[in-house]
Amino acid sequence: MIRTFNFGAGPASIPTEVLEEAQQELLDFKGSGLSIMEASHRSALYEDVHNEAISLMKELYDIPKNYEVLFLQGGASTQFTMIPLNLSKGGTIEFVNSGAWSKKAIKEAKILGLNTKVIASSEDTNFDRIPNDISFSNDIDYAHITSNNTIYGTQYREYPKTKAPLVVDASSDIFSYKIDWSNIGLLYAGAQKNAGPSGVTIVIIREDLIGNHKENTPSMLRYSTHADTNSLYNTPPTFGIYILGLTLKWIKAKGGIEAINRLNQQKAKLIYDTIDNSNGFYIGHAQKESRSLMNVSFNIRGKDKNLEKELIEITEKSNMVGLKGHRSVGGIRASIYNAVSLEAVQALVDIMNKFREENDVK
Repeated sequence: MIRTFNFGAGPASIPTEVLEEAQQELLDFKGSGLSIMEASHRSALYEDVHNEAISLMKELYDIPKNYEVLFLQGGASTQFTMIPLNLSKGGTIEFVNSGAWSKKAIKEAKILGLNTKVIASSEDTNFDRIPNDISFSNDIDYAHITSNNTIYGTQYREYPKTKAPLVVDASSDIFSYKIDWSNIGLLYAGAQKNAGPSGVTIVIIREDLIGNHKENTPSMLRYSTHADTNSLYNTPPTFGIYILGLTLKWIKAKGGIEAINRLNQQKAKLIYDTIDNSNGFYIGHAQKESRSLMNVSFNIRGKDKNLEKELIEITEKSNMVGLKGHRSVGGIRASIYNAVSLEAVQALVDIMNKFREENDVK
């Protein structure tokens, strides 16, 4: 069997080694005669998997002791509502608007009737950069950023410093670099890009922010409900958490998050160098100082839709999928998350170079 090179934005590539291990254990997990998918979430068999995943996350991410790791459901989109229900104290919430997902987080806070303020935005240039004029107020309930923007291919180089708790939507770059936890109140992510299959939502929250929910917040939307029960209040996405745990073991075996980050930089450099050295044939969407290591969005000279379509067709015939750009930007988008191999990126770059040579009219 030949594995397809998956450049999709999510659900995304899962390490082949992880899938092979899951395949081997699918029918009989650790001699139990059960698949882990069949095991009760109240059983010791599953709880070992659950707790090991939490432990590995704390180890690899250097999560301080005063933070809780929660496994929830509903994707990052549910967190757009859950976060303000739990962290808002009736004051102001400040946002940086750096893309589509930031806008959705702002929208949900407004639906709740909360006082929201956008303190920086790059919408005027179609989100081609991380705003450079970020300055959060000191007396707000919390500050919110989206660390990586999948559609536009932009990413923070470092998180802004805040006195208020900083909330980070890290859905598309979790586990890809080390985190400075000094002013982070809460970091959250859907798992389906860098941490396993869709269905698991990761929330890493500072303990002092738990239990501050509004009185009329439903039980399932309270962080305290899940923190008090080790994320076992109801049936969690057990198989997804199992794959998440295997993915964390894979990261550890690769040398940890620092090693993964070095590989990600190498992969991204291959594509960005190809764009920059194309004499304008390829044009990256993101400004250079904001370029993402996870998602590379680009167009072909003059946004030539015919050439862009032709290149995508060539990649599909070459055992690659997921390279069609989002409608907001068009063109091509290569999502090169942790599990996308250097081999896959080199194969894409080879095609890009050959395609430019054949189609670049001097």
